[in-house]
Amino acid sequence: MLIEYGVSPGKIVKIFSTTETAEIVNLWMSVFGKNKQGCNTKAFKWHIFSGGRYPSIAGNDARQAYFKQIAHEFVVLPNDNECAVLTDRLPDHCDLSDYYVFPQNMAWVMAFTHEEGWLGPYFAEHPEYIKLNNENLQLVRKAQQKAEAQSKGWL
Repeated sequence: MLIEYGVSPGKIVKIFSTTETAEIVNLWMSVFGKNKQGCNTKAFKWHIFSGGRYPSIAGNDARQAYFKQIAHEFVVLPNDNECAVLTDRLPDHCDLSDYYVFPQNMAWVMAFTHEEGWLGPYFAEHPEYIKLNNENLQLVRKAQQKAEAQSKGWL
């Protein structure tokens, strides 16, 4: 499976299969796309946000919210539903024109668009953002504690 796009910073820790990616898309749509009527989500899932079908913030406000997010790992989902990847750092660059970044529990999503500056990017929170974000923060703390223990030779 060849991934023809770069994501940085960080490294890709997993390439999802086409079946796994389809499951991710279905789950993503069940959270963020429930009210997709009237939006051409087959062309661009981010039309959910640009069409006002799911609450989001756009432009520089979206970027500011995005760069405040903390999670252990991040899914990068291409708009064309090609294989998603999991990366170990919050991406600030991807070679794709239209893609989505979110933690595995979908506490939030950042939708990057080819129309940036006019439409997007968009940042949206899951309806249970606080609970899910707390789970993400706990995972980060556990990973930091494990790394510290390993650096001291305790593990």
